[in-house]
Amino acid sequence: MKTMRADAQRSRERIIQAAQAAFGQHGVNASLEAVAKDAGVGSATLHRHFRSRRELVEAVFQDSTTAVAAEAARLAADQPPGPALFHWLQAVLRYTMANRGLVITLVPPSDEAYEGTCGHDALEAAAEPLLAAARSDGQVRADVTTADVLSLVNAISLLAERDPGADAERLLGLAITGIAPSSCAGTPSS
Repeated sequence: MKTMRADAQRSRERIIQAAQAAFGQHGVNASLEAVAKDAGVGSATLHRHFRSRRELVEAVFQDSTTAVAAEAARLAADQPPGPALFHWLQAVLRYTMANRGLVITLVPPSDEAYEGTCGHDALEAAAEPLLAAARSDGQVRADVTTADVLSLVNAISLLAERDPGADAERLLGLAITGIAPSSCAGTPSS
């Protein structure tokens, strides 16, 4: 990121704070016009800093996404490969469920011109060593990819967002059981 003037940096920070409050109350589809107004800037200023809603969402949740990604390394150090992967996927699921509409971070940007930081990339980079270790240990089928497991969490998160009665963690457990090779006798424990 290029260096910003101090007033531009303050405007950016106010926009992120206003968006964080709006997203917490209304989800990530909150009005960007209202975000700009609450930040004390015009709509053009908001769009100068964040060319898309996704860029703003990514900025608001960057620290949280980084923390969830870092959790993967901690789990890998503390647990065997299969349970480490499963517990990390549970952490990702809880993270997306706690932040309405945040499942966007699990999907790669569809716009090739997207230049912002991408939570998907951080989560994918965190998942890959966990998944590789679980595959190597025989806890996960060899053909399962990082995109597969993040897509499963994404789908479950979307379902839970639309149906609050859905037992997302149970569904994730079923999905994990489904990715284990048939030769595995047990399922990862919670």
